[in-house]
Amino acid sequence: MKTQPPASTNTVWHHATVTRGRREAQNGHRGAIIWFTGLSGSGKSTLAHAVEEALHQQGCHTFVLDGDNVRHGLCGDLGFTAKDREENIRRIGEMAKLFMEAGIIVLTAFISPYRADRERVRGMVEHGDFMEIYCDTAIEVCESRDVKGLYKKARAGQISNFTGISSPYEAPENPELTVPTGTEELDGCVETVIGAMLNRGIVQAG
Repeated sequence: MKTQPPASTNTVWHHATVTRGRREAQNGHRGAIIWFTGLSGSGKSTLAHAVEEALHQQGCHTFVLDGDNVRHGLCGDLGFTAKDREENIRRIGEMAKLFMEAGIIVLTAFISPYRADRERVRGMVEHGDFMEIYCDTAIEVCESRDVKGLYKKARAGQISNFTGISSPYEAPENPELTVPTGTEELDGCVETVIGAMLNRGIVQAG
Protein backbone atom coordinates (compact mmCIF):
# COMPACT_ATOMS: atom_id res chain seq x y z
CA MET A 1 0.00 0.00 0.00
CA LYS A 2 1.51 3.29 -1.08
CA THR A 3 1.38 6.08 1.48
CA GLN A 4 0.40 9.71 1.07
CA PRO A 5 3.06 12.34 1.76
CA PRO A 6 2.68 14.09 5.13
CA ALA A 7 0.24 16.97 5.19
CA SER A 8 1.55 20.51 5.65
CA THR A 9 1.36 21.78 9.21
CA ASN A 10 -0.04 25.06 10.56
CA THR A 11 -2.41 25.47 7.61
CA VAL A 12 -6.16 26.05 7.50
CA TRP A 13 -8.34 25.53 4.43
CA HIS A 14 -9.83 28.84 3.27
CA HIS A 15 -13.39 28.62 1.98
CA ALA A 16 -14.06 31.04 -0.89
CA THR A 17 -17.36 32.82 -1.38
CA VAL A 18 -17.25 32.00 -5.10
CA THR A 19 -18.02 28.29 -4.97
CA ARG A 20 -17.53 25.55 -7.50
CA GLY A 21 -21.29 25.48 -8.03
CA ARG A 22 -21.38 29.18 -8.89
CA ARG A 23 -18.48 28.76 -11.31
CA GLU A 24 -20.18 25.81 -12.99
CA ALA A 25 -23.43 27.75 -13.29
CA GLN A 26 -21.57 30.58 -14.97
CA ASN A 27 -19.76 28.18 -17.31
CA GLY A 28 -22.88 26.22 -18.23
CA HIS A 29 -21.31 22.83 -17.53
CA ARG A 30 -19.79 20.81 -14.71
CA GLY A 31 -16.15 20.76 -13.80
CA ALA A 32 -14.65 17.31 -14.24
CA ILE A 33 -11.42 15.36 -14.61
CA ILE A 34 -11.26 13.41 -17.88
CA TRP A 35 -8.30 11.08 -17.40
CA PHE A 36 -6.85 9.54 -20.59
CA THR A 37 -4.47 6.63 -19.94
CA GLY A 38 -2.61 4.26 -22.24
CA LEU A 39 0.77 3.33 -23.62
CA SER A 40 3.11 5.83 -25.21
CA GLY A 41 1.83 6.29 -28.76
CA SER A 42 -1.70 5.13 -27.95
CA GLY A 43 -3.18 8.48 -28.94
CA LYS A 44 -3.87 10.00 -25.52
CA SER A 45 -2.65 13.51 -26.28
CA THR A 46 -4.10 13.54 -29.79
CA LEU A 47 -7.51 12.49 -28.51
CA ALA A 48 -7.46 14.79 -25.47
CA HIS A 49 -6.66 17.83 -27.62
CA ALA A 50 -9.26 16.86 -30.23
CA VAL A 51 -11.91 16.49 -27.52
CA GLU A 52 -10.87 19.84 -26.08
CA GLU A 53 -11.24 21.45 -29.52
CA ALA A 54 -14.75 20.06 -29.87
CA LEU A 55 -15.71 21.21 -26.37
CA HIS A 56 -14.15 24.65 -26.92
CA GLN A 57 -16.23 25.11 -30.05
CA GLN A 58 -19.29 24.39 -27.92
CA GLY A 59 -18.30 27.17 -25.52
CA CYS A 60 -16.95 24.93 -22.73
CA HIS A 61 -14.15 25.99 -20.40
CA THR A 62 -11.36 23.42 -20.76
CA PHE A 63 -7.66 22.75 -20.25
CA VAL A 64 -5.40 19.86 -21.28
CA LEU A 65 -2.64 18.68 -18.96
CA ASP A 66 -0.16 16.83 -21.17
CA GLY A 67 2.56 14.50 -19.90
CA ASP A 68 5.56 16.05 -21.64
CA ASN A 69 4.41 19.61 -20.94
CA VAL A 70 3.97 19.01 -17.21
CA ARG A 71 7.43 17.43 -16.99
CA HIS A 72 8.91 20.65 -18.39
CA GLY A 73 7.81 22.53 -15.28
CA LEU A 74 5.81 21.23 -12.34
CA CYS A 75 7.38 17.76 -12.50
CA GLY A 76 10.69 18.65 -14.09
CA ASP A 77 12.53 17.31 -11.06
CA LEU A 78 11.13 13.78 -11.43
CA GLY A 79 12.47 10.78 -13.31
CA PHE A 80 10.71 7.61 -14.36
CA THR A 81 11.23 5.26 -11.44
CA ALA A 82 8.12 3.78 -9.85
CA LYS A 83 8.42 6.24 -6.96
CA ASP A 84 8.84 9.24 -9.28
CA ARG A 85 5.91 8.11 -11.43
CA GLU A 86 3.77 7.90 -8.29
CA GLU A 87 4.72 11.45 -7.27
CA ASN A 88 4.20 12.68 -10.84
CA ILE A 89 0.62 11.43 -10.87
CA ARG A 90 -0.04 12.67 -7.32
CA ARG A 91 0.96 16.22 -8.29
CA ILE A 92 -1.08 16.05 -11.48
CA GLY A 93 -4.09 14.78 -9.57
CA GLU A 94 -3.91 17.65 -7.09
CA MET A 95 -3.56 20.16 -9.91
CA ALA A 96 -6.42 18.60 -11.89
CA LYS A 97 -8.62 18.80 -8.80
CA LEU A 98 -7.95 22.54 -8.53
CA PHE A 99 -8.88 23.04 -12.19
CA MET A 100 -12.07 21.05 -11.61
CA GLU A 101 -12.96 23.14 -8.56
CA ALA A 102 -12.62 26.17 -10.82
CA GLY A 103 -15.44 24.72 -12.90
CA ILE A 104 -13.13 23.67 -15.74
CA ILE A 105 -13.20 20.42 -17.68
CA VAL A 106 -9.60 19.29 -17.31
CA LEU A 107 -8.39 16.62 -19.71
CA THR A 108 -5.22 14.79 -18.68
CA ALA A 109 -3.04 12.80 -21.08
CA PHE A 110 -0.56 10.71 -19.09
CA ILE A 111 0.59 7.11 -19.41
CA SER A 112 -0.13 6.81 -15.66
CA PRO A 113 0.85 3.13 -15.79
CA TYR A 114 -0.16 2.03 -12.29
CA ARG A 115 -3.78 1.34 -11.31
CA ALA A 116 -3.15 2.35 -7.70
CA ASP A 117 -1.96 5.82 -8.75
CA ARG A 118 -5.00 6.37 -10.97
CA GLU A 119 -7.33 5.15 -8.24
CA ARG A 120 -5.68 7.50 -5.78
CA VAL A 121 -6.57 10.44 -8.04
CA ARG A 122 -10.13 9.12 -8.35
CA GLY A 123 -10.28 9.06 -4.56
CA MET A 124 -9.34 12.75 -4.36
CA VAL A 125 -12.70 13.82 -5.76
CA GLU A 126 -16.37 12.99 -5.38
CA HIS A 127 -18.03 10.15 -7.26
CA GLY A 128 -18.80 11.21 -10.82
CA ASP A 129 -16.08 13.87 -11.01
CA PHE A 130 -13.42 11.53 -12.42
CA MET A 131 -13.81 9.81 -15.78
CA GLU A 132 -11.12 7.30 -16.71
CA ILE A 133 -10.70 6.72 -20.43
CA TYR A 134 -8.49 3.88 -21.59
CA CYS A 135 -6.87 4.49 -24.98
CA ASP A 136 -6.67 0.85 -26.04
CA THR A 137 -3.94 0.41 -28.64
CA ALA A 138 -1.78 -2.64 -29.25
CA ILE A 139 1.88 -2.06 -28.49
CA GLU A 140 2.74 -2.97 -32.11
CA VAL A 141 0.61 -0.06 -33.30
CA CYS A 142 2.16 2.25 -30.70
CA GLU A 143 5.62 1.31 -31.95
CA SER A 144 4.62 1.95 -35.55
CA ARG A 145 3.62 5.50 -34.53
CA ASP A 146 6.87 6.09 -32.64
CA VAL A 147 7.99 9.34 -34.28
CA LYS A 148 10.41 10.05 -31.40
CA GLY A 149 12.09 6.66 -31.73
CA LEU A 150 11.57 5.98 -28.03
CA TYR A 151 10.47 2.35 -28.39
CA LYS A 152 13.48 1.61 -30.59
CA LYS A 153 15.80 3.13 -27.99
CA ALA A 154 14.04 1.27 -25.17
CA ARG A 155 14.37 -2.07 -26.96
CA ALA A 156 18.05 -1.31 -27.52
CA GLY A 157 18.47 -0.70 -23.80
CA GLN A 158 19.16 3.01 -24.25
CA ILE A 159 16.12 4.07 -22.18
CA SER A 160 15.41 2.46 -18.83
CA ASN A 161 12.02 2.17 -17.11
CA PHE A 162 10.16 2.54 -20.39
CA THR A 163 6.50 1.58 -20.07
CA GLY A 164 5.53 -1.49 -22.06
CA ILE A 165 9.15 -2.58 -22.58
CA SER A 166 11.14 -2.49 -19.34
CA SER A 167 8.43 -1.14 -17.04
CA PRO A 168 4.85 -2.45 -16.67
CA TYR A 169 1.59 -0.90 -17.80
CA GLU A 170 -1.47 -1.89 -15.79
CA ALA A 171 -4.50 -1.43 -18.01
CA PRO A 172 -7.69 -0.20 -16.30
CA GLU A 173 -9.97 -2.98 -15.13
CA ASN A 174 -13.19 -0.94 -14.98
CA PRO A 175 -12.70 2.36 -16.82
CA GLU A 176 -15.66 4.59 -17.51
CA LEU A 177 -14.81 4.27 -21.18
CA THR A 178 -12.49 2.23 -23.42
CA VAL A 179 -11.72 3.81 -26.78
CA PRO A 180 -10.08 1.69 -29.52
CA THR A 181 -7.60 4.39 -30.50
CA GLY A 182 -5.50 1.83 -32.37
CA THR A 183 -8.20 1.00 -34.90
CA GLU A 184 -10.84 3.74 -34.89
CA GLU A 185 -10.53 7.08 -36.67
CA LEU A 186 -9.97 10.14 -34.49
CA ASP A 187 -13.35 11.74 -35.25
CA GLY A 188 -15.14 8.60 -34.14
CA CYS A 189 -13.14 8.48 -30.91
CA VAL A 190 -13.98 12.11 -30.19
CA GLU A 191 -17.69 11.46 -30.72
CA THR A 192 -17.50 8.49 -28.35
CA VAL A 193 -15.88 10.56 -25.60
CA ILE A 194 -18.26 13.50 -26.00
CA GLY A 195 -21.20 11.09 -25.97
CA ALA A 196 -20.00 9.59 -22.69
CA MET A 197 -19.62 13.06 -21.19
CA LEU A 198 -23.17 13.91 -22.25
CA ASN A 199 -24.48 10.72 -20.66
CA ARG A 200 -22.72 11.58 -17.39
CA GLY A 201 -24.14 15.09 -17.37
CA ILE A 202 -20.76 16.81 -17.54
CA VAL A 203 -21.86 18.78 -20.60
CA GLN A 204 -25.26 19.45 -22.11
CA ALA A 205 -26.41 18.82 -25.64
CA GLY A 206 -25.99 21.91 -27.82
